[in-house]
Amino acid sequence: MLTPTQAQDRAAALIDLALRAGADAADAIYGGQESESVQVRLGALEDVERSESEHLGLRVFVGSRSASIGTSDLSDDALNELAQRSVAMARLAPEDRFAGLAPEDRLLKDGLPDLDLADTAQLDPAALREMAMAVEAAALAVAGVTNSEGGGAASGARSVALVTSHGFAGAYGGTSRQLSATVIAGEGSAMQRDYGWRSAHHLADLACAEEIGRLAGERAVKRLNPGRIKSGAMPVVFDPRVGGSLIGHLAGAISGSAIARRASFLLDKADAQIFAPGITIIDDPRRPRALGARPFDGEGLPTARRELVSDGRLTGWLMDSASARQLGQAPTGHAARGAGGAPGVSTSALHLEPGALSVAELIADITDGVLVTELIGSGVNGVTGDYSRGASGFRIVNGEIAGPVAEFTVAGNLIDMFAALTPANDIEWYRSVNVPTIRIDGMMVAGD
Repeated sequence: MLTPTQAQDRAAALIDLALRAGADAADAIYGGQESESVQVRLGALEDVERSESEHLGLRVFVGSRSASIGTSDLSDDALNELAQRSVAMARLAPEDRFAGLAPEDRLLKDGLPDLDLADTAQLDPAALREMAMAVEAAALAVAGVTNSEGGGAASGARSVALVTSHGFAGAYGGTSRQLSATVIAGEGSAMQRDYGWRSAHHLADLACAEEIGRLAGERAVKRLNPGRIKSGAMPVVFDPRVGGSLIGHLAGAISGSAIARRASFLLDKADAQIFAPGITIIDDPRRPRALGARPFDGEGLPTARRELVSDGRLTGWLMDSASARQLGQAPTGHAARGAGGAPGVSTSALHLEPGALSVAELIADITDGVLVTELIGSGVNGVTGDYSRGASGFRIVNGEIAGPVAEFTVAGNLIDMFAALTPANDIEWYRSVNVPTIRIDGMMVAGD
């Protein structure tokens, strides 16, 4: 894997080759990553893996025609062939009046902020094995845990570089540290499985192995002997580990590409009050050490903190340059790039601001409801907002968490769900989408 500086130089060389081959404009993006992981099971080493990959993608424009192509061969000969082939492909492509590089006057030109995404601590396989052993041992020590699917520890690094033919060049790197355990509680047909997992850029930000393992074991034991729930309308409470998916549906619905295609349930709701007053949802790609943080977007525009929802009101769309041109607006710094193809749209480090109530206060007046800790399937219609997911979790009876329940479905419409959403104050900060516990009244639950 190249260092960020080496990756930027290689992308710049590819841009020069593309222009010499006849491209009117071009951008090149490099993505490289390496990782080591150790997996143990029942106290014995089960697997040690190391992986390394890198890819350099080139997008060229000949007039209003464009083509994208990528390679993992970074030699001079391979890049020269890549440039020649991409220009030949672009000349045969259909015209697209919305395609093109980002507006030059909006490019990031003030230098990259230091987001502190790279850890200097070294983790060799022996250290990873010790961490994996510790997290599994903590999970197995929980009374009622009977078996293990393993404990794992991983350490990785990545480099990202982007260069455009009209003046942008930038690169950054980052590290990742991960720790997890998956265990089984109970015996025979009554067995239940659950997990504990954490990820961070810095080892110092990772919860300790004992805490993660204990969480996995306790979760599995709490799921034993699940009952069934009666069908009906009731309050549904989403645990933080599943509640982030609701905010993810919002981000997808306000992407410029979905709006331009008229394929969003929030079409024509720009600036509309879609949540209750007081609800704030923020994308903060420059929050130091945040998972998903990045100094620039996939087109070289600066990233910035933005309230997607402010006091319950939608603030507009998230746009790359192509969708912005289609909608007659300006790009918002939310372009996302893979190794090939045109940019899409993505948030970076998204969170729902916590509310004022504790979880106990949030559920105190629920006579009969359900706490969802796992969602199954993907029954969400991004065009209509219709929502239906399989789920498991726990009953809420007279304001208290009661026994586990399984094999039920929660359903509603995302517009109605957003309007009825109430957050607690227990936000967690170890994902790229972070939310507290969320309550939504009036959802339909289909059980017995």
